[in-house]
Amino acid sequence: MDRTFGGNPLAAATARAALRVIVEEKLVERAADLGEYFIEQLTEIPSPHVKEVRGKGLLVGVELKQSAGGARRFCEALGTKGILAKETHVNTIRFAPPLVIDKATIDWALPLIRDALNEK
Repeated sequence: MDRTFGGNPLAAATARAALRVIVEEKLVERAADLGEYFIEQLTEIPSPHVKEVRGKGLLVGVELKQSAGGARRFCEALGTKGILAKETHVNTIRFAPPLVIDKATIDWALPLIRDALNEK
């Protein structure tokens, strides 16, 4: 008989504890509120490279115009500023901050993102 550890008591207890934190700390609601704020602030950044900003909760994509030359160089520039982002579909920068991020940290990141999105 094959045995796996997928349903062991430790894994179940860990999952229950994680779910309890998500509910008690209202991480879903926080993600919705902060995600809306983050998207609004990103939309206001004047950049000749940005085509569209979209997202759900804290999973946010900044789609770049074809003329921007792809998202990778922007993600690398963000990395040098201490912000992790991933290029997806060649022309999209994906931001996926942790659910525990706070508004102050988003506010810290916004000028750095603005600077990166305005690099030539």
